Amino acid sequence: MAKSFSELNDQEILALAVSLEEEDGRIYGDFAERFRDTYPSTAETLSRMQKEESGHRQMLIDAYRARFGDHIPLIERSDVKGIMRNKPVWLMRVLTIAQVRKQIGLMELQSRRFYEAAAARTTDAATRKLFGDLAVAEADHSELAKWLEAKSIASGARAEEDKSQRRMFVLQVVQPGLAGLMDGSVSTLAPLFAAAFATHSSRDAFLVGLASSIGAGISMGFAEAMSDDGVLSGRGRPLIRGIVCGLMTAAGGLGHTLPFMLSDFHAAFVIAVAVVVVELIIISWIRCHFMDTPFLAAAFQVIVGGLLVFFAGMLIGSS
Repeated sequence: MAKSFSELNDQEILALAVSLEEEDGRIYGDFAERFRDTYPSTAETLSRMQKEESGHRQMLIDAYRARFGDHIPLIERSDVKGIMRNKPVWLMRVLTIAQVRKQIGLMELQSRRFYEAAAARTTDAATRKLFGDLAVAEADHSELAKWLEAKSIASGARAEEDKSQRRMFVLQVVQPGLAGLMDGSVSTLAPLFAAAFATHSSRDAFLVGLASSIGAGISMGFAEAMSDDGVLSGRGRPLIRGIVCGLMTAAGGLGHTLPFMLSDFHAAFVIAVAVVVVELIIISWIRCHFMDTPFLAAAFQVIVGGLLVFFAGMLIGSS
């Protein structure tokens, strides 16, 4: 199981820092290789950043060896709660300068937060100084992001800078809220419509939908709150994220449950189906607007998933 950052000792923190610097350096190298033919000046800058990350990694290795010896255990992002995973560059079919700028901004933010938290945790003066120096160095990487953004604006690829506040809003509110809304809107379809087709009773369908929505909201709220303490990822307080996720999960299920308060089963069913369509469109729009997912792709993914769950509930209820 993944450990919380607060559970790591100095040796584990240093080993994790080595792994993170190595991964960041590889990402810069992958970016540079993708732009080497089309944007050679950008590729050169990215290669320079890769070398800087390599220098940081060597400093961390030297510090580790001085304190703990030559063997450095492999501790990765997935082993520690709260550290966001970077999307592999090789999976990005289309890669623009604007996307690179955004990725670098997120990497810089997370690395800086990591070193600030690490410096506050360690009791060794030399290690604390090293972490503090690296936190300052990571902050300087924002200059690269600004340079790439200026290049993006000049090329017409992006009209204005994404503010760090918007990134934090997405991390702290939009992501947990979207996860809850998707779960509530989709996962409650099967039990609700299974009950509707099995009983043809608005009251029975309403009670099943109400129970499913509230239960899913409580479950998702606790799951989100316990998944990440927010210290390293910058995703905010677990309690707030849990409340947002839980409420949006319940809201997603209640949206197509409330129509069954009508005594006319057929009218309630038609309205509920219409509400489901509206919910899926809203989810697709949020993914498009905040997650940089093409609207048609987001709509296709969400609608296909929703239809599969809907038909599963219909078949089960009709059997």
